[in-house]
Amino acid sequence: MSQTSPKIPVPDDVQEAIRTLIRWAGDDPGREGLLDTPLRVGRAWKEYCRGYTEDPATHLARTFAEVGGYHELVLLKDIPFHSHCEHHMAPITGKASIAYMPTDKVVGISKLARVLHGFAQRFQVQERLTAEVANCIYDHLKPEGVAVVIEAQHGCMTGRGVRTPGVAMMTSKLLGCFLDDHGSRKEVMSLMGY
Repeated sequence: MSQTSPKIPVPDDVQEAIRTLIRWAGDDPGREGLLDTPLRVGRAWKEYCRGYTEDPATHLARTFAEVGGYHELVLLKDIPFHSHCEHHMAPITGKASIAYMPTDKVVGISKLARVLHGFAQRFQVQERLTAEVANCIYDHLKPEGVAVVIEAQHGCMTGRGVRTPGVAMMTSKLLGCFLDDHGSRKEVMSLMGY
């Protein structure tokens, strides 16, 4: 079953800006293949940037205290994500691993991915994205520690400029016990595969 994109309205000035960009690139926005492109591009960018319409922390509001005394590491590994860099609006495509050491409550694991996507669906730099995800989880769940590692490829480096495909950038943010305790840090990084 295929999903259709929502029919998001695209203001005339946005569509005209896209036509201007098409002309500036050297093509004719009036040719058949490009007639609906301004509308499609406008809708696509509204979807790419839907993270601006939400507060990622809301996904952490519902927690569970009945976990049978579990107070060990919780890790969601290799979560795929897509973002756009704020410098060139080029794609950032990668994966994130998010871990936390709960104190008295846990959150549904899908919520960790939702926090990541809420921040990723904004114009970003990878360093800030990594810190925003970690800080949000640390501030709202109050765990003993949080670890976030992001590995991504950047279109601004692979498709333009230095044009070096296949290079991945890695960033990490460690808080609480993962920053302060060498054993906890070693465990979480090993389980993440680093």
